[in-house]
Amino acid sequence: MITSSEKDSRVATKINVGIIGCGAISNAYFKGCAPYKNVSILACADLDAARAAAKAKEHGIRSCSVDELLGAPDIQIILNLTVPKAHASLNTAALAAGKHAYAEKPFGVNRTEGKAVLALAKKKKLRTGCAPDTFFGGGAQTARKLIDDGAIGQPVAGVAFMCGHGHESWHPSPEFYYEKGGGPMFDMGPYYLTALVNLLGPVKRVTGSTRITFPTRTITSQPKAGKVITVETPTHLAGTLDFANGAVITIIQSFDIWRHSLPVLEIYGAEGSLNIPDPNGFGGPVKLAKAGANEWTEVPLTHRVDLARGSGLADMAQGIATNRPHRASGELAFHVLDVMAAFEEASTTGKHINIKSTCERPAALPVGLGLGELD
Repeated sequence: MITSSEKDSRVATKINVGIIGCGAISNAYFKGCAPYKNVSILACADLDAARAAAKAKEHGIRSCSVDELLGAPDIQIILNLTVPKAHASLNTAALAAGKHAYAEKPFGVNRTEGKAVLALAKKKKLRTGCAPDTFFGGGAQTARKLIDDGAIGQPVAGVAFMCGHGHESWHPSPEFYYEKGGGPMFDMGPYYLTALVNLLGPVKRVTGSTRITFPTRTITSQPKAGKVITVETPTHLAGTLDFANGAVITIIQSFDIWRHSLPVLEIYGAEGSLNIPDPNGFGGPVKLAKAGANEWTEVPLTHRVDLARGSGLADMAQGIATNRPHRASGELAFHVLDVMAAFEEASTTGKHINIKSTCERPAALPVGLGLGELD
């Protein structure tokens, strides 16, 4: 049994973090890491030195070049907030420099580069981690506990739907969403697939169909209104996921749909059904319908919802300090990448794709944690 003093000592072990990539998402990490006493963001870097300097001034840290940050002796973890196509190359650079690497999703844009990052981390005896960490939130963890406690019996089936019409009407620089490594599956799929692996465990087999509905997209948002984007990646994907535990999940991820009335995420069990909130957030509500019930019943949340991006990073730091596995692991993120890549492969070949990778189902968060606590 861990005593209160031992727990305080473990949490107080600080791991120093340097951010590479000072775009808008970095603000979410500065805010989200603040409640955690075990991480300290000391420095930031960006290819745009002025942007890094402005971010450093805003948050009272130092700015430096990317090479300087990679070589900084006081930094243990590189927080990689670059664009998706740079995630694997920067993770590789961080690991080569002897630092742990935690990245925004996805883990990479193809299996080859993802495998290389995991192999290097193993060789260097370093850790990799990756967003999303939204499955740490009260909605996802409550749903996880209900499934683990047998509230719906054996999971049989489910649905995971993310349908919209893309980013060109609101995002200031939406081009990368339509490049290789973008599209609805690589942009939003990590939230849904990571949530499903948290709930059900790893995926065994995938099949599906994909398409590019609109070969070009015209930006209507500022400051690039009028620019035409050539679409390089599927913008509508529909498929079936066979999980190792036997559950069969139907998934649609689309940038081609104007309006719909589909649920976001539901799991159907032998003894009931579970309606789960948007996996792009940390909150609720969670709804349960037991066998024979005519209506959903909202379930009180068992875990905190006041979490934010950075929880997975703090959990990795905790794992480093206490020598325990971290939840938002590189192995989990690579398994999700492997599954995402399988949809287009299945569509092209007309086959089921057996998923070669696997991962441990991440440990559930304990009930009753305070803000900033992970164990």
